[in-house]
Amino acid sequence: MDHHKRVQTSEAFINSAFLAVSGGFQDAYTYFTRDGVFSNAQTGNVVLMSERFMNGEVKAGLHYLIPLTAFFLGVLLAERIQEKFRYARRLHWRQGILLVEIILLFLVGFIPGNLNVLATTLVSFSCALQVQTFRKVEGNAYASTMCIGNIRSGMESLCVYGKTKDKEKLYKAGHYLGIIGMFAVGAAVGGHLILLLHERTIWVSCGLLFVGFLLMFIKEELEEHPRILEEEQEIRKNIQNIREEAKKVENIIKEEVSGLVCGWCASHMFPKYFGIIRRTGKPA
Repeated sequence: MDHHKRVQTSEAFINSAFLAVSGGFQDAYTYFTRDGVFSNAQTGNVVLMSERFMNGEVKAGLHYLIPLTAFFLGVLLAERIQEKFRYARRLHWRQGILLVEIILLFLVGFIPGNLNVLATTLVSFSCALQVQTFRKVEGNAYASTMCIGNIRSGMESLCVYGKTKDKEKLYKAGHYLGIIGMFAVGAAVGGHLILLLHERTIWVSCGLLFVGFLLMFIKEELEEHPRILEEEQEIRKNIQNIREEAKKVENIIKEEVSGLVCGWCASHMFPKYFGIIRRTGKPA
């Protein structure tokens, strides 16, 4: 992929970086503040839930099953929103989902510690909205709320670069490693701010998401409107054809002018010679 090609704002690295910082922030928040539950990496919840159920600790198992179910529902809602509002004009459907996520996380900041299950459920739900909605960075598949897929894709691109020296692969790897770094920054900052802000720490994540929301007002090519892209490609093709035709005409004019100039110069420089041609029709 040509890294100079324009992409949608939702896929731009700057927007993905803010989402990744927020994703790391959310995971640190629920793990350190809300009873050790992961909001983003549901694999950990599946492992802990299974272990509790196997030990006969049903209530403890449900503690992890609830946010897992909320994640499923979040993915479902994101798909429904995309289907219904995909061609919305006033507000992009991805911005709408970010607003929903911001509102949910803002409400989480008011939930007391004795209702941690409700808090982790809402965070998992909002996380699912985000991971289902923002799935590409600079045209490449990624996840803004977890690392394992990004690590695999990043290392794969580095290995390919080592073999082929293809700079596009290095560029791609840089995006993945950058996203991983942003996620780590979010987790680290979140872990420290929890000591100061406690349950309200999640509001910082709301601010990060709001930045992403504002960035998406930048108008870019939208894959959701293929007809617009087709028309733009057709216009570019026509412009290219016009340029080629203009270049041909320019060359023809240059040749004609050059011939006329040469003829004029020759007739004035060698008038006797051209006089013979005019009288006899043959060169001397």
